Amino acid sequence: MVRVRHQSHHEAAADQVDLTLWLTSLPLRLEEADAQRLLHTAERLRGLAAAPYLDIGDWARESDCFRAGLDVVLILAELRVGMDCLVAGLLYRAVREQRITQEQVRDEFGDAVSTLIEGVLRMAAIGDLRLAQERPVLGQAHAQKDNVRKMLIAMVDDVRVAPIKLAERTCAIRAVKNDEQRREMVAREVFDVYAPLAHRLGIGHLKWELEDLSFRYIYADAYRKIARLLDGKRLERDQFITDVTRLLTQVLGEAGLEFEIEGRAKHIYSIWRKMQRKGIGFSQVYDIRAVRILVPEVKDCYATLGLVHGLWRNIPNEFDDYIANPKENGYRSLHTAVIGPDGKVLEIQIRTRQMHEEAELGVCAHWRYKGSDAGSGMGSTYEEKLAWLRQVLDWHEETGDAGGVAEQFSFDVAQDRVYVFTPEGDVVNLAQGATPLDFAYHVHTEVGHRCRGAKVNGSIVPLTYTLRTGERVEILTSKAGSPKRDWLQPGLGYLRTSRARAKVQHWFRAQARADNVAAGRQLLEREFKRMALTSVDYQRVARKVQLSTVEDMYAAVGSGDLTSAQVVNAAQGLVERRQEPQLKLARPGATRYRSEVRVQGVGNLLNHMAGCCKPLPGDAITGFITQGRGVSIHRSDCARLVRLADASPERVIDVEWGTSPTDNYEVNVAIEAYDRHGLLRDITGLFANAHINVLSINTQTNKKSHTATMRLRVEVPNLASLSKLLERMNRLNNVISAVRVSE
Repeated sequence: MVRVRHQSHHEAAADQVDLTLWLTSLPLRLEEADAQRLLHTAERLRGLAAAPYLDIGDWARESDCFRAGLDVVLILAELRVGMDCLVAGLLYRAVREQRITQEQVRDEFGDAVSTLIEGVLRMAAIGDLRLAQERPVLGQAHAQKDNVRKMLIAMVDDVRVAPIKLAERTCAIRAVKNDEQRREMVAREVFDVYAPLAHRLGIGHLKWELEDLSFRYIYADAYRKIARLLDGKRLERDQFITDVTRLLTQVLGEAGLEFEIEGRAKHIYSIWRKMQRKGIGFSQVYDIRAVRILVPEVKDCYATLGLVHGLWRNIPNEFDDYIANPKENGYRSLHTAVIGPDGKVLEIQIRTRQMHEEAELGVCAHWRYKGSDAGSGMGSTYEEKLAWLRQVLDWHEETGDAGGVAEQFSFDVAQDRVYVFTPEGDVVNLAQGATPLDFAYHVHTEVGHRCRGAKVNGSIVPLTYTLRTGERVEILTSKAGSPKRDWLQPGLGYLRTSRARAKVQHWFRAQARADNVAAGRQLLEREFKRMALTSVDYQRVARKVQLSTVEDMYAAVGSGDLTSAQVVNAAQGLVERRQEPQLKLARPGATRYRSEVRVQGVGNLLNHMAGCCKPLPGDAITGFITQGRGVSIHRSDCARLVRLADASPERVIDVEWGTSPTDNYEVNVAIEAYDRHGLLRDITGLFANAHINVLSINTQTNKKSHTATMRLRVEVPNLASLSKLLERMNRLNNVISAVRVSE
């Protein structure tokens, strides 16, 4: 049964509440300065209770901001949070009701308190969402609720914000006991969002109460049924626990162990959930009779387990070692079920006192109250706990098709997440850096295919816009739209997730082969012309990209399985001996490739590029020591290198591309455009954003045709960067063409 704490300050008028008595009732020890600070804040809050306020439509109406603040602090004190956290909890509702402003809080109580309250206010905004109960959200209502819980954490910068919000929601659900109008609404929010959040944070101290109270209000019949069954067996169960405790005390005492034993009440929601999950009746729930044993050290846990199993026979498959394998929320303990006295099943939990504190307080147990605020002086440890918290919440993510699993895994795990709203207020969970087009494909494949534009917070944005947490995204579609091949070009920035790219590639693969061949031919011819590669043996290029015919190569490019940049890089290596305009070292007079490779551990050793594989900057490379010609540089996947390494493995050495300015290459670029104001600024801005150095610019304007012709000499690190730059330049307003030229 749920037991709600009695709070005497609810029985008196605000001006008659004895704050000194309230302060002494807090379950923690306060230094004199901290006690005076909390007392001063409570007195200030009492004065605010009479000020005009904004009705936020929350809690029972008789619970004013003064009593609400006192209640929140009582809960936070049990969680052993720091002083700034207590002050923020005391003032939070007054700020939310606009009885006092954030600026006033910052001036009177400090930046730390103001920042904490701001974080709780951001979390409160999520409460305005109406979580889907009957209609599926993006295919899964459960996933939507999980996204909301994760969004709560993504929107806060300080882990201490979450316990304040949980304490406030605990007070809220207690306060609506007699308010039928608000009871189910508050209970549903707590049941769907805040009780699971308390579980994720490992705060069992609040989790059980939030679960039982919300379960009681939403599923009243099931709650009453289990409560009656528990009451009917209470006397028998209490006597059984007394006998077990007496016997365990004797056995553990004789073994010389230091310990504490307590009976553990099984919560009603936990019983119901186990019955539902396992499809069993009340009589088959083994852990209704349970005791918990607390010992000083981990070795004592296993010693106690041995004594328990020696005393009673354990039930197979009912033993869990959460010390060796902790739960996702950090919970650690030993659980075992045994056939106890009179043949009755008994569950026993064994843990250290530290584990018990962490199980009850969760993330709050990671800082101890020591007379000063926990946020100060914690350094990297505190940041590590925050990082751990975010990692715990980042689970069950989609990884796209099999071809993109590795990429998606590395991207999703290494980066934070972005949580954005649909126009209906549902939350979508995306990878950091995602674009509106990624959002469209996450919502539905057809929405992505027909996407032609996007609005963020009501304003039109480009499809390459980077989404941020909390933004509302609306996709603009056409009735007969289809994907564009440009979406697959990495340099253009349309798609950041492999899941979305896979859907676009699948669409193009499904098109007729003839269409893909024609589209691929057009893309490659345009790219070769732009890169000034005119004498290309297409058959040799096709073989170099592991395709048997030129038509297969065109089809692969047209379907998105192969990018035009990959084909151009392959072609560049094959035409080096022809009289084509090649990339040349930016340093005048330097021998091609000389000094652009560093031989690790040796210094500036003579080296040359192997003629068999022709590595280009950006390729993975390996060195092989030759006789008389220094080090030959091969691509790491070169077949000849493999044979050489088998014959003389001692001559294989590590090399890497250099990073000095001499590793850049000079190229000439020609741009033709319709003249307009700001054209030169936009073009040079593109070079600056790409971190490419411009050596010279020559501009000529034809006033009759209103066109401008520009010749630029620039330094680029490799062909891939040049290709991306030209692609973006061709998309500038008024630009007719941007191509690479020989001289």
